[in-house]
Amino acid sequence: MTHPGDRHYTVELHASAERVPQIRRILAAHLRYWDLELHIPPVCRGVAELLTNVHRHIGPDARCVVELRWTGRHLTASVADEGPRLPKLLSAAGGGLSTVAALSDSWGTCGTPEGKVIWFTRRVEAARKSRLTARTPLRSVPDTKGQPTVPPPVPAEPLVEPVPEAAAGAAPEAASVSVA
Repeated sequence: MTHPGDRHYTVELHASAERVPQIRRILAAHLRYWDLELHIPPVCRGVAELLTNVHRHIGPDARCVVELRWTGRHLTASVADEGPRLPKLLSAAGGGLSTVAALSDSWGTCGTPEGKVIWFTRRVEAARKSRLTARTPLRSVPDTKGQPTVPPPVPAEPLVEPVPEAAAGAAPEAASVSVA
């Protein structure tokens, strides 16, 4: 079920080792745009592990689809590929699915007519704004000459100005991109 506040991003690519850093940057940009900066490292690491598994087990020319979906309460990342074999969690340490499991609140796999999807979810209750808050000025403190020193006035607006969407190259609310 889709809610009005849902955010969605999908990208299709070939699972080459060279694409992983590019996809990490793209996902980080979308998470930053959605005000989910705290989730950038674990989500990008989890997706990188899944893409590396596609590259390793299916091949560098394997086509896959990376998807991010944020419902306002949960952030889900998934990688769909054409490989028919479902992966298994082999050990608690060693990368791959064990890393994905450690970085997420839940994860899973499911077969599809085209192959499979591996997904993981993180709880995200609300976006965190990273704005600085204005503070009231300190009282005047006399300096060594007995003259009062008054701190400069604090602006009423936040100290960090938001970047206009057009200038920031704002990401669309829902997008689909193909990376060849």
